[in-house]
Parts: sequence; C-alpha cells; structure tokens
Amino acid sequence: MISTTSSTADMVTQGKHQINAVDNVNDKHTGSLGCCGWILVLISLLFVIVTFPISIFKCLKIVKEYERAVIFRLGRIRDRKPIGPGLFFVLPCTDSFVKVDLRTVSFDIPPQEILTKDSVTVSVDGVVYFCVNCPISAVANVSDAALSTRLLAQTTLRNVLGTKNLAELLSDREGISHSMQESLDVATDPWGIKVERVEIKDVKLPQQLQRAMAAEAEATREARAKIIAAEGEMNASRALKEASLIIAESPSGLQLRYLQTLNTIAAEKNSTIIFPLPIDLLQNFMKRQ
Repeated sequence: MISTTSSTADMVTQGKHQINAVDNVNDKHTGSLGCCGWILVLISLLFVIVTFPISIFKCLKIVKEYERAVIFRLGRIRDRKPIGPGLFFVLPCTDSFVKVDLRTVSFDIPPQEILTKDSVTVSVDGVVYFCVNCPISAVANVSDAALSTRLLAQTTLRNVLGTKNLAELLSDREGISHSMQESLDVATDPWGIKVERVEIKDVKLPQQLQRAMAAEAEATREARAKIIAAEGEMNASRALKEASLIIAESPSGLQLRYLQTLNTIAAEKNSTIIFPLPIDLLQNFMKRQ
C-alpha cells in the first residue's frame, strides 16, 4: 500500500514537472516586443486599415480541425498556446505562422543489422506511431521533429536490442516494444512529440543459423519421440505381465483369448483361418514323449 501511494505521488510530481517544463518553454519563447516592435505593429495595422478590403485576404487564415498554427510576431511566438482550428487574423508585414499537423503519423524503421548479446547478427525492422503533443515545442525546440524522431528510433532500436539475446528477441517482442516506447517518449518529450506505439515487425536470421536451429529442433523432436516410444514399451510390458498373471490363474481365459483373436481375424475377411489348439492336449502329447 505504501509503495502504491509513493508511485502515485511520483507520477503526480512528474506530471507537474512536465507542465512546468511546458510553461517554461512558452515563457522562454514569448516576451514583450519593445517600443520599436510595437511601432512596427502599429504601422502594419495602419497599412491594413488603409488598404482595406484588399488586405483582408492577406490577414485572414484558416487551419483545419487536425491542425494548429504557431504565430510569430517579429520573430517571437505571439501567444502562449497555438491557434486553431478555424479562422484567425495575422498582420501581413509583422506576423508569420507555421502549421503543425496533430494527427498520428507512422513510419517504418529500416532494417537494422544488430549484434545481440549472445553475438548473433540479426536484421530487425519495426514501425513507430507518434503525434505532436505540444505544437509550440515541436516548432521552437527542433528543426524537423518527424526526421529527428525517425533517426532517434533507429538508434534506440540498436541500443535496446543490443542488450537482449536471441531467445529474448524472438519470444519477448512485446516487452522490447514497450521498452523502446518508453525510451523514445522520454527523449522526444522536449520536442513536443508523443510516441504512442512501437512494434517489431520482422526478425530475419542468417541462413546458416536458420539451418542450425532447424537441425537442433529436429534432433530434439526425434529424441522426444524415442523417449515416448520407450515409455510406451515399458507400459505395454507391464500390462502384458499383469495380463499373464491373470490368465495364469484361469487357464480357460487363454482359450477365450484365442477365440477372440479368431473372431477379429474373421471380421477382416481374410482367407487364412487360425484354429486354436488346446494347450492341454499338447501337454498330454509332451508327457508321453
């Protein structure tokens, strides 16, 4: 109970730190324009008023539902949060804006030649799903968030799989994907990127290693089959021993067994007929000899 409470408190503290970090980023990239800046803004606004209504086509912009706009006024971010979706107003001379797509983006990690912990070379590829969580950080903190995330995903794949052996790589793909997601999410958080999912698509082994693993699996199956056959023979011999003890107590039981065997052979429509000869009669002949 104590550990659960402490972990919850840690998560809350971490969330507060992340919020404070975002606020610090916003504060860092926003600020006063100064006297000269405000003079230029007033001149630009006066120019818009003079050239109205022609300038209205340059001032009104539209962003779609899945987009946000980060507006720069004289090189500084104008607001503490992105604008959109819908219609917004910009000054043609002093303002510029960057559109940021908030939809989930997926990309393939190219096949990577990786040396595992047990010195086996494998080729592994994967897929990463991510989206922009903070448009201001995605614009102000990194030049190309998508390209940076792709390059980071390749290096993270190498680093994570380099600590795993071949058996773990083939059997624990879900754990590896979760570990990669956590590493990427922590690294891309200052860029305003949220890594939603990471999946390992395919693991390609060398041809010689595939043949060696196939031979090993075949030998294991053959050994297991021989063990099962030996256990069956042992159980059968025990059953025959118990049957012989029961028949020894009743000599007529052997005759009934002969008749049952003859009935089974006759049911298969064979031309060969076996007639059981009583053992007692043979024993009389043997005593005379």
